[in-house]
Amino acid sequence: MPTVERENIGLLTDKLIVKIKKEDYLPSFEKKLKEYSKTANIPGFRKGMVPAGMIKKMYGAGIFNDEVLKTVEKHLFTYLNEEKPDIFAQPLPLQNDISIDLNNPADYDFGFEIGLKPSFEIPDFSKAKLTRHTVEVTEEMLDEEISHMQIKGGKMTEPEVIDNEENVINVLFTESDKDGNTVEGGISKENSVLLKYFTPKMQKELKGKKAGDHIVFQLNKTFEGDKLEMMLHDLGLAKDDKEAAAKYFRADIVKIGLIEKRELNEEFFNEIFPGKNIGTIEALRNELREEMTKYWESQTRNQLHDQLYHFLVDDTKMEFPEGFLKRWLQTGGEKPKTAEEAESEFPVFSNQLKWTLISDRLIKDNNLDVTEEELKQSMRGEVMRYFGQMNLGENIDWLDSYIDRMMKDEKQVDATYRRLVTEKLFNWMEAQTKPKEKKVTGGELTAMQHNHHH
Repeated sequence: MPTVERENIGLLTDKLIVKIKKEDYLPSFEKKLKEYSKTANIPGFRKGMVPAGMIKKMYGAGIFNDEVLKTVEKHLFTYLNEEKPDIFAQPLPLQNDISIDLNNPADYDFGFEIGLKPSFEIPDFSKAKLTRHTVEVTEEMLDEEISHMQIKGGKMTEPEVIDNEENVINVLFTESDKDGNTVEGGISKENSVLLKYFTPKMQKELKGKKAGDHIVFQLNKTFEGDKLEMMLHDLGLAKDDKEAAAKYFRADIVKIGLIEKRELNEEFFNEIFPGKNIGTIEALRNELREEMTKYWESQTRNQLHDQLYHFLVDDTKMEFPEGFLKRWLQTGGEKPKTAEEAESEFPVFSNQLKWTLISDRLIKDNNLDVTEEELKQSMRGEVMRYFGQMNLGENIDWLDSYIDRMMKDEKQVDATYRRLVTEKLFNWMEAQTKPKEKKVTGGELTAMQHNHHH
C-alpha cells in the first residue's frame, strides 16, 4: 500500500514524499498489457492473437511509465483529499532523480512541494481612517457639460484666420533650432491643437494668423502643466523629460477649424435625452444635474471602496511561501515564465493573492453569497438595459427562456456572480465604517482614481 510522508522544508512550504512498492503498480501494468494485446492491430497477426512478449517489447516501456505515474498521482491526491491541507494551487513535483525501468521494477519515492496558505487576522474596520470625497454639481459644471455637448453635436467650419480660443489648428511640428532651421533627423509630426491649450502670450501671437503662416517656439514656454505633458506625449517624448521640454519647433499652420456649436432647441434636447420630452433649457439642466449627480455619487463610492481595499491589503499582516509561489508562477500559467519574469511579477501577484484570501474569508464569514434568483434578476436587468432603446412591445415572454440559456453559460454566470458578490462585499464593508465627509472638485476626485485602480 502506498504511503505519503510529510515534512516542513521552509516557511509555509512542505514536502510530500509518495512511496510506492512494486505490488502497487505491477497488477495494473499487467492488466493494461493484456488489454493492449486484445485490441492491438499488428500486421501478420490476427486481432487479439498478438503474443504478450511482442506487446511488451513494443508498448511496455510507455505503459509501465504511465502506470507508475498514475499510481503516484492517485495516492498523492487521495492524501490531499483526506488530510485537506490548506494549500495554494497544485503540488509541484520536485527534481526526482528516479530511473523507471520496465526490466527492473522497483519501489519508488516521488517528492512534491506544497505551498500552505497563511493564517492572518483581518484588521478592525472601526479603526479604518476613511474619507468620503463628494462632488457637488455646480452651475459652472452644467454650463461646461452643455457647451461640450453643443461642440460634440456641432459642425466644423474653416475660418480664414485664427480668432477664437476654440479654434482647432492643424499644425506641422518640425524640430528646429531657435531660428527655425530644421534639425536633421529631428521630430516631424502633424497634429491638431486647440488655441486655448497654448499659453495666453502665445494665443495672442497666433491670433490673426492663417493657413501657410508659421511660428517658432520652445515647448516649455508655449504650453504649461498637463498641456505640456500632452504635447510631449503626442510628439513621442517623455512627459518628465526637461531637456525634451526645452526643444524648439517650427509650427507650420496647415488648416484652421472652428466647431459651430449646436443650437439649444427641442430637437437637440431629445437627441441628448430621447423619450424625456424636454422642451426648455431649464428642464435640460435639471435632467443633466440629476444624471451628473448620480455619476459623481458612483465615483465617490468607487474611491471609498478603493480606500477600503487598501486598508485591508495594507493593514493585514500576511506571509507567503514565496519560493513555492515564484516557482508556481514559472510553470502554472498558459506559457512558461523565466525565473526573472516570475520575480518581476511577484509583487503584483502577491497583492492579488492577499486580496483574494481576505475577500474570500469576509464573504464566507458573513454569508455574503449570491442566490440563483439574484443571478437571474441581474441578467434580466442587463438584457432589459441592452434592449432599452428598442420598442419591445408588451409581449416579453421570450425573456425567461433567454435568461435560462444565459444561466447555462458558465462564463456568463461566473462573471455575473463575481460582480454581484464583490458589490455585496464592498457594501457590507462600507456599512462597517464611518468615513468623514469632504467636498472636492470633480478634477480632484478623478485624479485620485487615476492614481489607484483595482
